[in-house]
Amino acid sequence: QVQLVESGGGLVQPGGSLRLSCSASGSLFSTSNVGWYRQAPGKQRELVAAMPSGGNTYYADSVKGRFTISRDNAKSTVYLQMNSLKSEDTAIYYCNVNRLTFSSWGQGTQVTVSS
Repeated sequence: QVQLVESGGGLVQPGGSLRLSCSASGSLFSTSNVGWYRQAPGKQRELVAAMPSGGNTYYADSVKGRFTISRDNAKSTVYLQMNSLKSEDTAIYYCNVNRLTFSSWGQGTQVTVSS
């Protein structure tokens, strides 16, 4: 198992940028799949971006070209760079780290896009 701590959320104006970070404890991070999900009020949690331990990254159509997922295995950290933010990006964002034997979630960080 890994423990996850997220940071970087906040209030930003439309068109602005934020970078979310998710730091993991434990030694399994480098061989784990990582991803970012979000949940808006009244909606189901949805996958925003994912980066398998070995393979192509995935982005939801709604964020393609605006969001970038990356990882630093030396720091056991996964990032989500969010540019050109829109009001519809407002949600609680959760990071996830998983392998076949476990799936760990961060505590969530609020992102609010509003003028």
